[in-house]
Amino acid sequence: MHAAFRIGQTVVMASDGRCAGRPAFQGFSLSLTLPSVADAEAVFARLAAHGNVQMPITKTFWSPCFGLLVDRFGLSWMLTVAG
Repeated sequence: MHAAFRIGQTVVMASDGRCAGRPAFQGFSLSLTLPSVADAEAVFARLAAHGNVQMPITKTFWSPCFGLLVDRFGLSWMLTVAG
């Protein structure tokens, strides 16, 4: 396995093995809630490198910091700071 993360008591493992062609990450986004605006801005910048910013990170009515992007691998992300 190339990655492992825990959700509750479940360990989710991921691998990029046995993939053919170009991956198509469609129909979903991963969402991260960060503890501070500074953390959100730093993570957003790293994920946006060589990617496509769909909504620059900004203040919204529900969050002091929210942004949308597609990373360099084509994976959609939503980043937010709890309001």
